[in-house]
Amino acid sequence: MGIIEKMRLDGKKGFVTGGARGIGKSTARAFAEAGADVAVVDVDYEEAKKTAAELAEITGRRVIAIGTDCTDKDQVEQMIAQVVEELGGLDFCHNNAGICINAPAEEMTYEQWNKVININLNGIFLTDIAAGKYMLAHGGGSIINTASMSAHIVNVPQPQCAYNASKAGVIQLTKSLAIEWASRGVRVNSISPGYIGTELTLNSPTLIPLIEKWNAMAPLGRMGTPEELQSVCVYLAGDTSTFTTGADFIIDGAFTCF
Repeated sequence: MGIIEKMRLDGKKGFVTGGARGIGKSTARAFAEAGADVAVVDVDYEEAKKTAAELAEITGRRVIAIGTDCTDKDQVEQMIAQVVEELGGLDFCHNNAGICINAPAEEMTYEQWNKVININLNGIFLTDIAAGKYMLAHGGGSIINTASMSAHIVNVPQPQCAYNASKAGVIQLTKSLAIEWASRGVRVNSISPGYIGTELTLNSPTLIPLIEKWNAMAPLGRMGTPEELQSVCVYLAGDTSTFTTGADFIIDGAFTCF
């Protein structure tokens, strides 16, 4: 079997949180195009259903929608059970749900801080653990977490201390779980995207003025696209990455190199 065939995900089952839009929708499509059956998991169930139907039609794979608040332990565990029941197993997942609140640190409320940490870090922890428990009991699997280049640098000009801290935590959580589970067949890696031009980002009135500044600072002079994250996620979900665990893949157009 050649490398192209080995890269395929035929017969594999997985899910993507935050999968209704943006990066999550893009990677869910890539997984399905590579041959996997996929659950689109999102707190916005109606949008998840639209995305699942769209991807199923495009790819011909089984794509289902599950409404889940990833900060709720019971909902996360129920989601894992539904994925296993409806898709027939769980081989990989992309834990991608997250938010950002831009506020000066001295003005940020404790509620705002907790909201970001709860979704971006606690939600990843809950989903990692629930998926990991199943994988540990069923021969292994691959977990992909979305961190950010903001785990490596302090973004300017926008103030986002909670986001930066949460994403740094995701990387350290990823590495910790990779070490704990390496000998038992569960691989855990993260991706750290730079500025990515999703539909919501490009049409946000508060972000449009910042995009010009980001692009002026970027070595490539532009934002990335969700599609430019697909190949590394397909690689991590599949069997050609069996020696890859505890890694963080910075995909930022060299933004963090200076």
